[in-house]
Amino acid sequence: MTTPAQDAPLVFPSVAFRPMRLLIVCVALTGVALLAAGFVGHIFFGVFFGLGLVLGLVNALMVRRAVESITAEDHPLKKKMAVNSAMRLFFITAIGLTVAIVFRKHDGLAVLFGLAIFQAVLVMSTSIPVMKKIRSSGLDVAETPASESKD
Repeated sequence: MTTPAQDAPLVFPSVAFRPMRLLIVCVALTGVALLAAGFVGHIFFGVFFGLGLVLGLVNALMVRRAVESITAEDHPLKKKMAVNSAMRLFFITAIGLTVAIVFRKHDGLAVLFGLAIFQAVLVMSTSIPVMKKIRSSGLDVAETPASESKD
């Protein structure tokens, strides 16, 4: 008998998440965006792009907080994490879209570009250290028996 997905324990691998490094990257990207946007006469594009990066960083910090609190429980469930993720993404998306719509004449759409670029930066900043560790020390995986299937 298998455990339903919503009742299965929540297991997260350790991830190389460094918020201070991400903050520095976000500040640098915002600076570049402000310079480029100012050069072409659309300074608000750079401002809203930076706001999108900040929203992405806030989202990443909220993810870390949620993972720490949910996995600290005796029996963490995937359902709690899924509900938390859905609510968090709903509010981050709502804020981004609201800014994009309200400030559409002032390049407000750049907030969505900032959110998207942050996700790419986040993936790179967490996967590169993991890949380096795997290359240097190999993949340390415990042997697990194959599960029995009901054919």
